Amino acid sequence: MAEPTSTRLARLLAMVAYLAERDDVPVAELAEHFGVPQAQIMKDVDTLWVSGTPGYQPDDLLDFSADSYDAQRITLTNARGMDRPLRLGPGEAVALIVALRALANLPGMGADPAVASALAKLTAAAGDAAQAADAVALERADAVDAPLEDHLARVLAVARAALAARERVHLRYTAASDATTERDVDPLELLSDGESWFLRGWCLLADGVRHFRLDRVGEITRTGVAAAAHEVAPGTGRVRPESGALSARLALTPRSRWVAERFGGEVVAEDDARIVVALDVADEAWLARLVLDLGPDVLGLEPADVAAAIAGRASAALTAYPLTADEEVG
Repeated sequence: MAEPTSTRLARLLAMVAYLAERDDVPVAELAEHFGVPQAQIMKDVDTLWVSGTPGYQPDDLLDFSADSYDAQRITLTNARGMDRPLRLGPGEAVALIVALRALANLPGMGADPAVASALAKLTAAAGDAAQAADAVALERADAVDAPLEDHLARVLAVARAALAARERVHLRYTAASDATTERDVDPLELLSDGESWFLRGWCLLADGVRHFRLDRVGEITRTGVAAAAHEVAPGTGRVRPESGALSARLALTPRSRWVAERFGGEVVAEDDARIVVALDVADEAWLARLVLDLGPDVLGLEPADVAAAIAGRASAALTAYPLTADEEVG
């Protein structure tokens, strides 16, 4: 499984601090300390060697002893100040506080101890400057459901732990079609579209990559089995599959452009009255729910048989509600 960029970035930053406190460190020692192969340590040093501060002239870059490098030892000769504690300006602190508050507003993140701790420490350190962040109002689109939030936080914590340990998980999952299945999944990454969390992973039941919305996970357990290596495309940050069983085209009002941006679709045509979004869909039931949620913002849908099926579903739903006198006359 490919190493997540965030994991490597954390190691690179930690490696600078580690080396800054030591004069000359064998590659083998670094490999043991950071839990990666020696070849990876050399790749990390190669990356750090071309990293630095704006300007990017030789004196702006981190530097190492070339003689030590050739001898399989690492000596940091210029840390470019990266070994010093970070000092934030008032504007930078306020920006981080607002970002952390937005992160805490994501479903399942409200009770995250790491976010809460970081926000509390940063607010205290910013002092009076933190009051400027109060001018930025953050609102959740939906009312908070406390039991669901607690459940989602638990699912998210298990998924994160399994990802970190590269461990297979077992899910009891209810799909958009309301079908509940039991699945073993090798986690690949966690994604969020700002409203929901998704676990992207290799599903052994489907024998392919699938996205699982965490608020539909009834139960998640770590299996203790190491996740297998799979030949999969690198993550794209999209919460919908890169390819699917159905390619749909949605004609939408211009204000619905967010559909393409959130679900990885492509705007293939547009004018002042409508946009056309091409969208790969793995689950037709998911598409039906999206269309019904969008309501009057949907101006057309292809394939025609899928549009007819969703229209029939909408008509059936409407029969459950009595018409008002005005609607009967109209």
